[in-house]
Formats: sequence, structure tokens, C-alpha cells
Amino acid sequence: MFNSLQDKLDKALHNISGRGKISEINVAETVKEIRRALVDADVNYKVAKDLTKRVQDKALGQNVLTSLSPGQLMTKIVHDELVDLMGGTQEGIDLSGKPSVILIAGLQGSGKTTFSGKLANFLKQKKNKKPLLVACDVYRPAAIEQLKILGEQVGIPVYTEEGAVNPSSIAENAVKFAKANGHDVVIVDTAGRLAIDEAMMNEIKSVHYFIKPNETLFVVDSMTGQDAVNTAKAFNDALNFDGVVLTKLDGDTRGGAALTIRSVVEKPIKFISTGEKMEALDVFYPERMADRILGMGDVVSLVERAQEQFDEEEAKKLHKKIAKNEFGFDDFLKQINQIKKMGNMKDLMGMIPGVGKAIKDVDIQDDAFKHIEAMIHSMTPEERRRPSIINTQRKGRIAKGAGRKIEDLNALMKQFDQMGKMMKMMQGPQGKQMMEMMSKGMPKVPGMGGGNLFGK
Repeated sequence: MFNSLQDKLDKALHNISGRGKISEINVAETVKEIRRALVDADVNYKVAKDLTKRVQDKALGQNVLTSLSPGQLMTKIVHDELVDLMGGTQEGIDLSGKPSVILIAGLQGSGKTTFSGKLANFLKQKKNKKPLLVACDVYRPAAIEQLKILGEQVGIPVYTEEGAVNPSSIAENAVKFAKANGHDVVIVDTAGRLAIDEAMMNEIKSVHYFIKPNETLFVVDSMTGQDAVNTAKAFNDALNFDGVVLTKLDGDTRGGAALTIRSVVEKPIKFISTGEKMEALDVFYPERMADRILGMGDVVSLVERAQEQFDEEEAKKLHKKIAKNEFGFDDFLKQINQIKKMGNMKDLMGMIPGVGKAIKDVDIQDDAFKHIEAMIHSMTPEERRRPSIINTQRKGRIAKGAGRKIEDLNALMKQFDQMGKMMKMMQGPQGKQMMEMMSKGMPKVPGMGGGNLFGK
């Protein structure tokens, strides 16, 4: 996500780094390169021109602060302008209804149905809601079946009416069903449509009129660039939606839609979707996105994801096992599964400052742990519990069972042993002191109970 834009902005800002002071000439050169980078990323030309004009006006005439170089000052100005361009602050969704009704709209193939499932899972897991999914795509039977499958995956019921052809009636009945059965959120998935299709637009207007949603979210495929922005504008003129959802941000997107859509449509981006997993949904924070675009990482989001997977009871059990030298491969497997639940591996690594740029050309698969898991699953329960009993003969059987070489198993055993020693060391006085220092220094994350990565 944003790799090309990040590279070009980095080069543009590098031009002014090391200069003794801000001057009209070096600012003009830098601004020209920034504008070119934005336009290449499919940002609307007028938006790019206005942004760079503001950057230039702010940069000229400013004295470099004692602690800042010209490059750092320009980076801060660009960062602040990007944040403003994307909305300034994060905006949530309205869940005040009884039940709250959320209408999902968008083009065919934009990812509405998948997003509906992700949103239901998000509200269930993070907001302690009891959602109901509603299948209102009466034109594509596969969409109804897809929503049922997604609902089953995340343990959320799906309201359908076999043979019904009136989406407004289905949606109305679903809201009544939700009230009668204790559902506090109703998520209505509608048929994909084209903004120029008058009949389909009138249909979704009718659904909107009858159910009076708290939120109408417009889902756009970020891969379509400026087309996504133009479509959003046409939909907004007809429907006056409340917010935008950008999907497929894990693809080869240039990022223009994310940067432009707020200023053109004047509606906030509320969620971004980065993958097929039901957990791959993030609240949109303009400042965090600006950090990532400029290669600064996104540590806060990374900490949030880690906190979501943190289980205090499991952590206590793990500490006891480490203290007794009983840490085994089953425990190692649990740690791997927790990491996998945090999301796309390359996306996670890109949140670490400085790492995103280093791995931009590296192909990191989501199944990067599959060979390790295969070797662990090839062990007997006793071998996983007591790795010390794994001798040469057992290694041969384990490697063969996993379809790997003995060298691969030896490397895993060595890494496991080193990790065990490190974890044992962390149990000592110095380790505890280090953990306490890290814990106190970990940023508190809003909405996560005021805790931090270590659960303190």
C-alpha cells in the first residue's frame, strides 16, 4: 500500500535534506516533486496543486528550528497537510439507534458483502454488540449464499427471505426481527449498482427511506483510483451517505482515492479493509495513514492489534511454564497463531518504522509459518511437550512427515532453543526490570481499556 508514493515523496523530501536553510529555490524544487508524486499516485490534479501550494506557503519564510533540519521541517509540513487532506481526525460510526441500522452501498465487485461480514465481526468483537446481517441483494443468489457463509464464520446470524424480490420490504422486516430478537445492530447488504443506473439508484433510495439508517456507508475499491472518487461523488449526490469504506488497500494501489476522496466528496473515510480475513478491517485514522505514507510506520495500530490478541490468563500460564523449563512446541504454536490473527504479515511489518521501505520488494506470504507448523504437527504430543527427547532418529521421522529436510528441523530446534533461553532470561530480575520499563513506555491506546501491550 502506497509503496510507489512513499518512494517518490521520500526522494522529493530528500532533495531538501542537508540544506542549511529553507529557500525559495529548494522549496520550489521540492514542492514540484511532491506534486508530481501525488499526481502519479492518481491524486486529483487540483487537490495535489492546492496541497503543494499550502506546503510552499508554510515552508517559505520559516526559519529552521534549532532541533529541525530543513528536511525534517518540510516533512512535518507535508505530514500535517496530508492529515488535513484526509480529514484531520478519526470519525466513528453512529451506534445510537435501538437497533442501530447501517446501510451498505456501492458498485458491483467493490467488496460490500465481505465488508458487511467484517463490520459485523468488528462490532461483535470490539464493541460488544449483537449484530444481525441482512441479505438484500435479490439479483445475485451467490451474494446471499456468500453472506450466509461469512455470517457462519464469525458466528453472526443472517436474515434472508427466500423468494422475496423487494429489498425495502426485506430490510424493514429485518429491523422488526432484530427488535424482537435482541439484536442491537442491523447491517443491510445491498445489491451492487452503477450510479448511472436510475432504477437501481431509486431502489436503494427506497431502502434508505423505509429503514432510515443511522449510517449509510459507501464501499469503494481503492484499486480503481480516481474512478472511485468520481463514483463516490455521483453516489453521494443521489444518496447523501455518511462515510466511505476503502477496500483492497493491500493490493497494488497507488493510494490516490484515499488521499482525494475526503476533499472531493466531503465525507469522512471511516474504515479501510486490507485482505480477505474477517479480522482485516481497520478504523481509518488520518494521522496514522500520513505516518505510513511518509514511511514513519504505524506503531499505535500495531500495538492495538497485539493488545487484541493478548490473553492475560494464557500469559500467566506461559510465565509459569517458562520458569519451570516446561515451554514446549504446543506453546510455541499458540504464539504463532496469535501473530497470525493480527493480520497480513507484510502489512504488520510495514507498521514498524523504517521496515516498510526495506521490505517493499520482498514477497512475504501470509502462510510464512506453514513449514514451521507442519514440522510441529508432525511431532508426537510427547515430543511437542518435551522437545529434549527429540533425537536423530525422531528428527528423521518428523522431517519426513512434514515434507522438509532435517536441516530445516535443526534450524527450527535451534531457534526454539534460543527463544527459550531468552524467555528464561526475561524471567530474571534484569528481564523483569526491562519489561517494566517497556511497559511504562508503551503508548496507551484509546478504546483499549487504557492498557498496553503487556496487559498492565
